[in-house]
Amino acid sequence: MVEHGNQRKPTIRTVAELAGVSLKTVSRVINNEPSVLPATRARVLQAIAELDYEPDPSARNLRSSSAYVIGLVYDNPNPYHIIAVQNGVLAACRETGFGLQIHPCDATSPLLAEELAELAQRSRLAGLVLTAPMSERLDLIEVLAARGIRVARIIAAAEDPQDGHPCVYVDDRDAAYEITEHLIQLGHQRIGFLWGGEEHRSSSERYLGYEQALKDYGITLDKHLVIPGDYTFDDGFRGARRLLALRDPPTAIFGSNDEVAAGVLAAAKSAGMNVPYDLSIAGFEDSPFSRQSWPALTTAKQATEDIARHAARMLIAGLRQDANTPVRNQGFVPQLVVRGSTAPVRPRAPSQGEA
Repeated sequence: MVEHGNQRKPTIRTVAELAGVSLKTVSRVINNEPSVLPATRARVLQAIAELDYEPDPSARNLRSSSAYVIGLVYDNPNPYHIIAVQNGVLAACRETGFGLQIHPCDATSPLLAEELAELAQRSRLAGLVLTAPMSERLDLIEVLAARGIRVARIIAAAEDPQDGHPCVYVDDRDAAYEITEHLIQLGHQRIGFLWGGEEHRSSSERYLGYEQALKDYGITLDKHLVIPGDYTFDDGFRGARRLLALRDPPTAIFGSNDEVAAGVLAAAKSAGMNVPYDLSIAGFEDSPFSRQSWPALTTAKQATEDIARHAARMLIAGLRQDANTPVRNQGFVPQLVVRGSTAPVRPRAPSQGEA
């Protein structure tokens, strides 16, 4: 009889004994290999669930010639975004029996390629999930590939780049177009745009969507309404103050992400403005900033956890295939979510000199 109470932590041998199979069969089920009969797989999974068995990825790495831990590499000032990415990658690792090592870094470091190569070698990582802006540096990707390091990237792109390197691409441009179009259809002609960090391709993609929507609706782009900045609350606040101080201020402001848009909302309230009637505000990503603000922010819902989970599964699938077998890239399009921060433009009251 197999003991699987609280006396000792279950092992792979305990699982094999309970399921009545070999250690190799349990290993194959844990690694999600296709060569196990469905009935046998079900028996092993039932034993794993009954024993509450969890594979030890680091120990498995040491015993095996194959690596069963992947790395997540990021450099992003938005904590909500990073938490969502981590949760998505971790979900994929749990589904496939892989471990996860998280590695924050400085994307501007001239030694980044060496740092990541050393990380992969020292920690015996099977591959890396790269987030922006590292994921959008083709020179870095090619150096890592030349050193035999497998990667999957999360990038902002309107279409599949088809550059030979696996990626999940997010069409920020189309979503930004839809947000701008929503504001235009509410009657807004003077729409401000606050950039995120220029090193992130997502920021330029969102700007291009904004610019194209204005052009398609015959609205002349006013460069005074476009303010550089970063993906931060403070830059949203400062950028909005600049826009609202213009002689002819905007009636709507599009912040490149929800954190920026929340800063715009704070600036509008500090100026005594009534949002959305004096000023409409839109963000991007559908982070907690958008839902916890008052009024809640109109935004583009970006399924960050799903995107990250897919990138990790793409990496793991590639690791289990022949290196020369391409993994199909996957695209996502954020969806417009209309909330209380946008409303039809309110006609301006005539000045004292007007009839």
